[in-house]
Amino acid sequence: MPTYPFMQVDAFTTQRLGGNPCAIIFKADDLSDAQMLAIAKENNLSETSFVLTPTRTDAKLRYFTPAEEIPLAGHPTIATIFALVETGYLKLTGEVTRISLELTAGIIPVEIHATNGVVQKVVMFQKKPQFLATIPAAEVMPVFGLTVEDVLPNVPLQIVSTGTPQLMIPVRELDALRRIQIDIPAYTALRDKTKFFCPHVFCTQGVTPTGNTFARDFGVPPDSAEDPFTGSATGGMAAYLWRYGLIAQPTFIAEQGHWMGRPGQAQVEVVGSRDDIETVKVGGSAVTIIRGEMVL
Repeated sequence: MPTYPFMQVDAFTTQRLGGNPCAIIFKADDLSDAQMLAIAKENNLSETSFVLTPTRTDAKLRYFTPAEEIPLAGHPTIATIFALVETGYLKLTGEVTRISLELTAGIIPVEIHATNGVVQKVVMFQKKPQFLATIPAAEVMPVFGLTVEDVLPNVPLQIVSTGTPQLMIPVRELDALRRIQIDIPAYTALRDKTKFFCPHVFCTQGVTPTGNTFARDFGVPPDSAEDPFTGSATGGMAAYLWRYGLIAQPTFIAEQGHWMGRPGQAQVEVVGSRDDIETVKVGGSAVTIIRGEMVL
């Protein structure tokens, strides 16, 4: 029976059982797409990462949710790069090690920040933001049990992609985030119609003194009902906040997952002018929670 080295790593946290867990399958070149999807369903996490042999970069990864492949994702990138260093697959070259990473969405740069050989933070450079379709608030907000009055005024509800298209839904305050109740049939219909991967409902308040934003992301079975921390959507949110003048500085701390008992935090930086954003840097810590092997 074939065996595959396996790890589970919690990303965007320094505490085990916090942040967002990611399953990582190494030496996955001989797995078919169907097998990868079945393994993601077996792990039943937001995403499972598959490590492939690179041919033109330092590392090559593919990401699957229990329902589908996703071209770019944040917490699997942070978790997997952390695991590749821990297992010796990637070698540190100093306090900052720069690598290139091949994803289904394309090639992105990644920085690994370390102190005395111990990884402190992994930073991914997401793709140049694309500001896509806008959707009327009256069509979106009832899906989440909210009203048009809950929306932050004078900005659109818009699909933004830094590698994966996410629907940006800015609300006025944390209370609106607490009141969300998903209408699953309406959510499914909205997603099928508008072709976003997931909704990112957020406000410009943190839930701790260090946070500048707080967000919630949702899915429907077989995907997770709610994601503890969504790195790709955090990148899209950062681009959105900067473009529409909702933040004064291009750097901030994003928080997510606290109300799920899995608090997560990312350090975020938007690079470029408000009208021409080049990239969004999303960085965070990670901790290993499981080591073993998968038997197929």
